[in-house]
Amino acid sequence: MNSFTASDEVRIVYEDWSGEATSGPPVILHHGFSADAQLNWELPGVVAALVEGGRRVVAPDARGHGRSDKPHDPALYGEDRMARDMSELFDYLEFEQVDLAGNSMGAIVALITATREPRVRRLAVGGVGSGVVELGGVNTRHLDTHLLAGALRLDDPEAITDPVARSFRAFADSSPTNDRLALAAQADAVHRVRIPLERITAPTLVLAGRDDPLADRPEVLVEAIAGARLQILEGDHLGAVFAPDFAPSLVRHFAVEA
Repeated sequence: MNSFTASDEVRIVYEDWSGEATSGPPVILHHGFSADAQLNWELPGVVAALVEGGRRVVAPDARGHGRSDKPHDPALYGEDRMARDMSELFDYLEFEQVDLAGNSMGAIVALITATREPRVRRLAVGGVGSGVVELGGVNTRHLDTHLLAGALRLDDPEAITDPVARSFRAFADSSPTNDRLALAAQADAVHRVRIPLERITAPTLVLAGRDDPLADRPEVLVEAIAGARLQILEGDHLGAVFAPDFAPSLVRHFAVEA
């Protein structure tokens, strides 16, 4: 098991795969809320597609998720802090250049990282849309993160009345590695201030599920990033990453000659 210790002493675990003939910069994959590297990237076949294309792939379990440390203090969370974890991972592995992809929460982390990291060569984000531009992160018009934090802290999931919070609680409960109090701390700390998207210079691909309410009006995000491209996929927030076009789109976007 690979890991490094972040500057605030939180241990971050990461997976590291490479093909027989690795070429180009490594591809870094950041997963979504209450998921982990295996669930978000390995299970849908994204890792296999990239490795078969000759790429080294590194995917961390974000703080509070998977096998990484799971403190319960909201001060240790937020996508801004996770973006710092990304830069520290690049430093730890001595990467001079990376291709970076993020999904949902991980998309927000990836976008923040790309506003400050010259090492990001190409960028791809999925599961987000207008909320990034208008709200600074997750679309809280659809997912009330205050309700979500409360739902995660309830002992009895049957007491959750909000249907969206209930569905996220059910997803969180589906993984034995999840710590509900750690996830609630992240829900309390979600990014809510403007992201300077105009600073992103990496060629950017925005992937949005046609039925994903958390990626509504993705064209608003595309218009906010110079030269960004939009691809609509079949599926909802959880299903789009399993769409037949998702992994091949990443492979093409991250092609070494691109």
